[in-house]
Amino acid sequence: MDLIAQQQRFTDWLQEHGRIIHHAVNGFAAGTDCDDLRQEVLLAVSKSVPSFREQAKACTYLYRVCHNAALLWTRTERNYRQRVERFGNESPSEEAITGETGTDERLAELYAAIRALKPLDRSLILLFLDGLSYREMAGVLGLTESNVGVKLNRIKNQLTQTLREKDHEPE
Repeated sequence: MDLIAQQQRFTDWLQEHGRIIHHAVNGFAAGTDCDDLRQEVLLAVSKSVPSFREQAKACTYLYRVCHNAALLWTRTERNYRQRVERFGNESPSEEAITGETGTDERLAELYAAIRALKPLDRSLILLFLDGLSYREMAGVLGLTESNVGVKLNRIKNQLTQTLREKDHEPE
């Protein structure tokens, strides 16, 4: 595949499947970190175009690339923040990072609760929210379909509990 065809495929993927990138970014980062992660994910997608062999659907392939890039970024970012904290600097609070208010507050709370999940659980719930079937989720994440169902049920219960607790916090 020549460079022009690769660029066209990348552009087509962004137009057809931009929501995949949006969900991966917002599920793994908040505030200004979203911009950094978006760049990392877009770079990963761009670099992955020549590797796409059409053995899977483009959206399944993109989910895997985006989620792997987000996981790598999360690990790298966590290590960076730990190093900074060791030198006596404090990282900003979640409220300072998100700066979310108004009508988007509930959505921000949901994304914050999703970010608090383990990385695999994060990926799984984001795939669920995007409407993928258990089979597709299993293919993206390398799980069995029955494991997907069990994990999703547990994750949904955990998120429901977290959001209920948030609703009952005194202001």
